[in-house]
Amino acid sequence: MLKKLFSYLIPINIYKSKSSVSKSIEVTWTNGELLIDSENTNYSYGSLQRILRIGLRKIGFNTIQSMDTILVLGVAGGSVIKTLVNEIDFKGQITGVEIDKEIIEVANSYFQLDQIPNLEIKIQDALDFVLKCKDQYNLIIIDVFEDLQMPNFLFEPYFRDKTLSLLKDGGYILFNTMTLNETDNTRNKKFIEGFKNTKFKINSIPRIERHNELILVQPINQKRFQKN
Repeated sequence: MLKKLFSYLIPINIYKSKSSVSKSIEVTWTNGELLIDSENTNYSYGSLQRILRIGLRKIGFNTIQSMDTILVLGVAGGSVIKTLVNEIDFKGQITGVEIDKEIIEVANSYFQLDQIPNLEIKIQDALDFVLKCKDQYNLIIIDVFEDLQMPNFLFEPYFRDKTLSLLKDGGYILFNTMTLNETDNTRNKKFIEGFKNTKFKINSIPRIERHNELILVQPINQKRFQKN
C-alpha cells in the first residue's frame, strides 16, 4: 500500500526481467496504478487499458455481455481481459493467445490472470494460431506488438481474410494499432481500404493516447447476439 501511495510522487519499479521474446518486462506502480511496460512503451494496464476500453465501449458493453466467445490475440498482462471480466461482466469463454510465456507468468503473479475461470491461455504465435484455428468467435481483439513495432503479417490480406473467417455471424474485430510516422498512417489506410466491397464496415478511432489508432471492424447489418 505504501508503494502505491508513493507512486503518485515517483514511479516505483517492483519487478524487472527479460524474456526470450521481450527485451524488457517491468512491473511498476505509477500514479496509483500497477502497470506492465516493455522497453519503450506501456504493455498492459494504464494507457493501454484505457485505449481498448474505448473500443469496447464503441461496440457496447450490453452487446459484449450477450456474446458467447471472445478471442484475444496478444494477451501480455491481460488488461483487456480484466476489463471484459471485471467491468463488462462477460461470462462467456475467453481464449487468449500470447507468444511470450514469461509475461504470462508475470501476469499470473501480479495480476492473478490465472484465477479467471472463463479464460484459456494458449502460448502460441498469433499468426500460427489464426492460420490453424477452426473455431469461431463473436469478437476478436488484436493487440499484438513487439515493443513499438507491429508484425507485418497483421496487415496482410491473407491474415485479414483468415481472421474474418473466424468470426461468427455478426461478429466484430477490434484492432489496436500504433502510428508513429507517415509510413504507419499509409499502412493503416491501405488496410482499411481492403474492406471495400465486403459485408463489414470500418470505424477508425485515431490519435488515442497520441499514437494509437483503433480499427473497429463491424458488420454492416448489426444484430444483438442471442445466448445459446
